[in-house]
Amino acid sequence: MTRQFLLYFCSENGEKNKVQITFLGTGTSTGVPMITSKHIVAFSNNPKDKRLRSSVLVSWSDVHYVIDCGPDFRQQMMREEVASINGILFTHEHADHIAGLDEIRPYCFQIGPVPIYLTERVLKVLQKRYDYIFATENRYPSAPSVAPTIVSHKESFELDGVVVTPIEVMHGNLPILGYRFNDIAYITDIKTISEEEKSKLKNLDVLIVTGLRKEPHNTHFNLEEALNFIKEIQPKKAYLTHISELLGLHDEVEKELPENVFLAYDGLRI
Repeated sequence: MTRQFLLYFCSENGEKNKVQITFLGTGTSTGVPMITSKHIVAFSNNPKDKRLRSSVLVSWSDVHYVIDCGPDFRQQMMREEVASINGILFTHEHADHIAGLDEIRPYCFQIGPVPIYLTERVLKVLQKRYDYIFATENRYPSAPSVAPTIVSHKESFELDGVVVTPIEVMHGNLPILGYRFNDIAYITDIKTISEEEKSKLKNLDVLIVTGLRKEPHNTHFNLEEALNFIKEIQPKKAYLTHISELLGLHDEVEKELPENVFLAYDGLRI
């Protein structure tokens, strides 16, 4: 049964916006199940054990922002019937987080260049991998178009009345961004975080964070690390995402979790 609750983001003028978070995908870079897998999770009939690449849709009023745009982007947008988006925030440049960028074309047909928010490093990667999107001459008529805004963990910014705070975490040796929208934070692909950045995570209603598998991993939190982090940050509720089939069956793992911690699954709305 889907767990649902409402969050409210306050804009500067005091109005409250009812916010919904939709988990577009909750799987690791290979998706779950992985191609050729013989793991028990691959044979599960539980739809919660079928995971597309990690991404969320953040919505309030008639505003919709996507965090990351992976190879399953089209399928995710079709499944959730997302008729419009206001922009995309990128965490980092790995393929499971950017490989669906070409699929934004229908939204470009609606609004023109889609606003994207990302670090300068990630922008340079996109310009190289998707040179036709950024071309200024001889553009293919139906090529996607984007309007980049460079963001940094050093400074918050505002999206349609909501303050967004980028949070720098380390994905192994790669600095990447998580994002806090008032009292909810989304952090994926984390292995370590500085005390300074950790201070941005005080007084959270919801923390969404990677819980890859039970065994240690050199660039992601495993389950023990994720639970220790949640215990330290003390959000009211926490959801684990970017999950590998090696974590185990959804229903069995969730029985082992603290009462305020849950496994996210594709299509979950909070």
